[in-house]
Amino acid sequence: MVMKDQNTGRYTLPLVCFSIILMDVIAGILGIQAEVAQNQVQSLRVWIIECRDPSYKAFKLGFASAMLLAFAHAIANLLGGCHCVRSREELEYVSNNKRLAFSSLVFTWITLVTGFTMLIAGVMANSSSRKSCGLSHHRYLSIGGIACIIHAMFAVCYYISATAVDREEKKLNPHEVVHQPPPHQPV
Repeated sequence: MVMKDQNTGRYTLPLVCFSIILMDVIAGILGIQAEVAQNQVQSLRVWIIECRDPSYKAFKLGFASAMLLAFAHAIANLLGGCHCVRSREELEYVSNNKRLAFSSLVFTWITLVTGFTMLIAGVMANSSSRKSCGLSHHRYLSIGGIACIIHAMFAVCYYISATAVDREEKKLNPHEVVHQPPPHQPV
């Protein structure tokens, strides 16, 4: 029975990392394909003003890309746990793994916000049912797709370092005492 639990733990890390990478890379590819689909629709451009028909295919691909990015981010953060550093003084005394986890977490959130914002901007540009005119919306979907691929790198780094922090803390505190409130005594 113990061997089964050890084997499960051994395969969890690579499986979660592979899942995050797969979702983010597929999201990146879908974002870039959405940009290609958007560029295939008819448009008229004069300097920075552009009139073009929306692309339903770009809308679907961009939306799927944004959802995969959000799902990969949720998996990395939920399974990785929360490894935050609350102050600059605390940052000086934590392990290198915790520093790496914290910095990866920050960069993961930055790439999530960047990629998700770009993808949603591209999706919204393709959501209307008639021709629209305005400022040029080029490259939103492809930039969002590239941010998805960068997100994979930081999310996997975060998950691996967060798992290492958990292992370090278990080694330092193997028998963590759970404090229970004293029993209630009638007066």
